[in-house]
Amino acid sequence: MATYQAGDGWDALGDPTRRAIVACLAQRPQAVGELADSLPISRPAVSQHLKVLKDAGLVTDQAAGTRRVYRLNPAGVAALRDQLDTFWRRALEGYQDVVEPPAEEQS
Repeated sequence: MATYQAGDGWDALGDPTRRAIVACLAQRPQAVGELADSLPISRPAVSQHLKVLKDAGLVTDQAAGTRRVYRLNPAGVAALRDQLDTFWRRALEGYQDVVEPPAEEQS
């Protein structure tokens, strides 16, 4: 497994298995075993992927007896959404610059 810098949600989501884990956790909080049952990978592999997602700030965990239950971290997901909104706004502004000439050129 590749090494990722902590806090880089985009790199963490670059892996299809981690995206699948995030999709599962978007439905409801789950323990490692539950995630492994719904994915074609082992529990240790799920744990490794969850560590990457946790290091990136996208998931949090909480002890529940002998299990750890993982859930999406709203702050981490919101930070990615803010970045995506910024990219989208810049793209729309760039498009607007191309299709609408500046006011000075319209006269």
